[in-house]
Amino acid sequence: MRFRLTPRETSFYDMFAASADNIVTGSKLLMELLGADSSARAEISERMRAAEHAGDDATHAIFHQLNSSFITPFDREDIYRLASSLDDIMDFMEEAVDLVVLYQVDELPKGVEQQIEVLARAAELTAEAMPNLRTMTNLTEYWIEVNRLENQADQIHRRLLAHLFNGKYDAIEVLKLKQIVDVLEEAADAFEHVANTVETIAVKES
Repeated sequence: MRFRLTPRETSFYDMFAASADNIVTGSKLLMELLGADSSARAEISERMRAAEHAGDDATHAIFHQLNSSFITPFDREDIYRLASSLDDIMDFMEEAVDLVVLYQVDELPKGVEQQIEVLARAAELTAEAMPNLRTMTNLTEYWIEVNRLENQADQIHRRLLAHLFNGKYDAIEVLKLKQIVDVLEEAADAFEHVANTVETIAVKES
């Protein structure tokens, strides 16, 4: 790590950790959704919406701190990119839950649980990694594993699409379900964007 003569604003680390912890909350709500009936889904959606708002608050706090700090722990554009990518994850997860409720989906297609399991694992890894930004240690395995999970998510997504287009579902149902699985895939992509940003930061700081 480069030697620095100037003090650095350290509250960013805590805010990134809080944002990632909130994503874990969101991933657990996605897991709840899998086993919930239609009456319980609306309540889960409300809790997910509250978590998404908490994520927005965390992101705005980071941006406010960024705009008011003369010295930052790493490049400003990387702070902005990391905060935005973390926020994207929550947005996509909240959108997926909201779509399930709005579209009144009776049963999610087989394979969605695998998508959500991948997201839950990526959320755990991301939450574990954020505190390590302080020291830039023990991060390599994190971004390697998240990239592996994103590749796994791609494969699951392709299998889901093949299942949706096999003629079992009517056209309207295909459109509804495809939008849900596509948004979950976007969440997996956003996890990879976070991991890639962390890798960029670590390389710059090495």
